Order: sequence, then structure tokens, then C-alpha cells
Amino acid sequence: MLVDKSPGPVGVPSMLTVGEVARRSGVAVSALHFYEAKGLIGSERSVGNQRRYPRAVLRRVSFIRVAQRVGISLSDIAAALAGLPVTAAPGREDWAHLSAAWRADLDGRIAQLKKLRDTLDDCIGCGCLSIDRCRLRNPGDKLAAEGTGPRRLLVKPLVAGAHPAREKPAKR
Repeated sequence: MLVDKSPGPVGVPSMLTVGEVARRSGVAVSALHFYEAKGLIGSERSVGNQRRYPRAVLRRVSFIRVAQRVGISLSDIAAALAGLPVTAAPGREDWAHLSAAWRADLDGRIAQLKKLRDTLDDCIGCGCLSIDRCRLRNPGDKLAAEGTGPRRLLVKPLVAGAHPAREKPAKR
């Protein structure tokens, strides 16, 4: 991987060791090696065959950590990172493009998380009928006719085709 080696601010190295990246990012060295093996980040080798990472890798690693934390798969993360430049640090426009591409999916995840947070103590329409409110909100499991799963808890996807099983009632 070719990287921009232009010097950073005075006294700030533009290339970092794997240990420095691990300390600054909070990610284990083994995870950095894994990310590199998966093509999510890249390094160069020093004369002594040690990994050296461009400082910009810190943003990529941070992005990977946060994306994983909210449940985005590594394959989706890799696909997003593949659209960013590899020979230089991605700029604001590059990150804005990636953000725009993920906006609908992230908005859908946020809506689903809010609904889970706000309604988990109520009838979710799963058919268990074990909560006192189920008799009022889902008498006789009438929501089963709408499809499988927690009918009152699912948020319809914002992107068509994302979860086709959730868009239409199941055929019986």
C-alpha cells in the first residue's frame, strides 16, 4: 500500500509503529493485524521488516471500531473503505460521501434501537402472550396474520429490499 509520507505537524511522526497505533486507537495489536489481513488498513515495512502505519490509519481504525460497535459487519465496512483513497489520507469530502451512503441504513438502525428501548417492556407482538398488555394489544395473537417475529417491535426498513421478509406479511 502506497501512503502519503508528507511530514505532519512539527514533532508529530507521519508513520507509526503497530504499538503506537494500538495505544492511540485502543485496539489490540492482534486486531490491527487482523484488520490488515482483511484489507481494511495497510502498512509498509521498515528496513528491519517492522510494520509502519500512516497516521491517517487512526481514523480508519476509529471508523472500524465505531461501525462494528453499532453492528455493521466487517464486509460492509470493507466495502465502504474500498471507496476511499488508499494512497493518501481520505479528506472531508471522502468521509462525507461515505456518510451519505450509510445515512439511510444508520437512520433505520437508530429508529429500530429507539423502538426497542421504548417498547420492550410492552407487548411486542411476538405471540408469547406472557405480558399482561399482550391480551389488550395482541388478543389471541392476531398479529401472527401479519407475519413472523415481533410485529409491534420491527421498524420497516427505509431502504427497499433491505429486509424483504419484514415488508410483507408471511404467506400461510
